[in-house]
Amino acid sequence: MQQPYEPPGAQPAERKPAGAARVLVVDDDPTVAEVVSGYLDRAGHVVDRAGDGPTALARAAAHRLDLVVLDLMLPGMDGLEVCRRIRGRGPVPVIMLTARGDEDDRILGLEVGADDYVTKPFSPRELVLRVESVLRRTRPATATEPGAGEGSTAARALAAAGLVVDPAARRATKHGAPLALTLREFDLLAFFLRHPGRAFSREDLMREVWGWDFGDLSTVTVHVRRLRGKVEDDPARPRLIQTVWGVGYRFDPSDRQGS
Repeated sequence: MQQPYEPPGAQPAERKPAGAARVLVVDDDPTVAEVVSGYLDRAGHVVDRAGDGPTALARAAAHRLDLVVLDLMLPGMDGLEVCRRIRGRGPVPVIMLTARGDEDDRILGLEVGADDYVTKPFSPRELVLRVESVLRRTRPATATEPGAGEGSTAARALAAAGLVVDPAARRATKHGAPLALTLREFDLLAFFLRHPGRAFSREDLMREVWGWDFGDLSTVTVHVRRLRGKVEDDPARPRLIQTVWGVGYRFDPSDRQGS
């Protein structure tokens, strides 16, 4: 059997224990990469490291990853391009690191498919908590997990207007065709399907969908726009996810007029 490709000089990656997550840390600062990797390792994850974009892509091709922690500023190929290429291969969750607090950088990261972002300097413990949160949301629920029991609201499949969302399997389709949704897009769509016809503010969505009591409200706008691009027949004239002026957004599967 042909062995997976390993970059020249790289050590063979550790075999992943059952139940552990394989996390790729991509940062050209060896100190940051070492600290982050150490915290994730102590949290029980198997950690691969890469210091540039090409090595990160090689690692992603060689091993099935559960999550990527990706620095925005990388030599040669920036984190946005790395994220775009990794997400082009499949729905791997990505948490982006940025040393810049510029809102445009954060929005660009979300636009290319990042699921979350952390601004440097950051607490490694906080980053581990973010990683754990993303992994909990992306892994299929089991019968022993809270809210995953048979018939529970969290585990029940949701359907409306040709859309079907299976929260337990983390799978969504439109008229039977799979939808390639990011973590936060999936959670947003599932929330809308659970609450049809009800208007929510951006603050409501940030709190109720993702559990954030504070943050940049523009991230909600970005996720709604991206989700519309995947579920609407005409994203320029959204019929399902409507803008409620002065309030926020409403999911209306029965509307036929557009907004």
